[in-house]
Amino acid sequence: MLDSRIEGKKILVTGGAGFIGSHFVDYLLNTYENIQIITVDKLGYAGSLDHLEQAMDDERHHFVHGNILDPETLQDESFDVHWIVHFAAETHVDRSILSPEPFILTDIIGTFRVLERARKMKTLKGFIHISTDEVYGDILEGYAHEEAPFNPSSPYSASKAGADHLARSYVRTYGLPVIIVRPCNAYGPRQFPEKLIPFFIMRAFEGKSLPLYGSGENVRDWIFVRDLAEAIGVIMEKGEFGQAYNIGAHDFHSNKEIAHLIVELTGASENLIEFVADRPGHDFRYALDTTRLHQLGWHPKTAFRQGMTETVQWYKENEKIWRKQLSRHADTAEYFKANYQARVTDTPLPGQVHE
Repeated sequence: MLDSRIEGKKILVTGGAGFIGSHFVDYLLNTYENIQIITVDKLGYAGSLDHLEQAMDDERHHFVHGNILDPETLQDESFDVHWIVHFAAETHVDRSILSPEPFILTDIIGTFRVLERARKMKTLKGFIHISTDEVYGDILEGYAHEEAPFNPSSPYSASKAGADHLARSYVRTYGLPVIIVRPCNAYGPRQFPEKLIPFFIMRAFEGKSLPLYGSGENVRDWIFVRDLAEAIGVIMEKGEFGQAYNIGAHDFHSNKEIAHLIVELTGASENLIEFVADRPGHDFRYALDTTRLHQLGWHPKTAFRQGMTETVQWYKENEKIWRKQLSRHADTAEYFKANYQARVTDTPLPGQVHE
């Protein structure tokens, strides 16, 4: 590939055994022939080597079990790479409300560790920092452009806003070649079952209630995970260093619409949809201005219903994988109990895994 920033390069992907990170690793391996990828992941509750099934059999990929909070994890000279793509983070809003400290540590201190390692690399050509649309807070009308003020509503979004500012400071102070990306809500195969779509899919399969917060009218822009991986790749190739890029599909759906679609696609009963107490600080609407990204020539390929159909099918065919994920960490059942038991009418929850 002529004039490619990625072909022939060595790339470090933090959090690459997670949902989006693993799809991005697959995208790189499927798109570029001459490439070397190092994936670093602590294999916490949402990370799994099952996600990297394709990559683990590829000689161009090397996996390292490590935690970015550990100062020693990235110090080896083998981590002197051309690119860093930084996915590693705690990402679930509900968990951040129950227990904020892991988000502050991983999302802010962990990002600091990776940025510090990056600025000591003589080989580094680019650094992609994965942020989120949630840093902008509620966008009740119109769309948030990349220079819009931050207004985070949860400990999660606040921790990502802090990491975002930290990454920008390394551009200004140290001249680090950072590009920040702020994606909308991603969905698709392999997502850990705590998030709305996989949580509802599995509840529907089990004939259990789908607990909708508040009125269920909260709106998100949804992007299929493979489209998101491609968008990040396009930004790596063509994006301007020092800039931020919003990533969105302009595929807006309320949580209630999603619940009804999941009921339809799984063949479950509409009676499973249950309105429950809202979560604190629940943003009503996110919406991104994606003009800057479109100027690079990227547009989403997957319509929401198409992506949802594939997603439901994946969870139907891979029950052993997601049940194994749920059973690997003792705190998973505790989280579901703490967050949902007082809200829903039927238990056990997905965290209380059937043998």
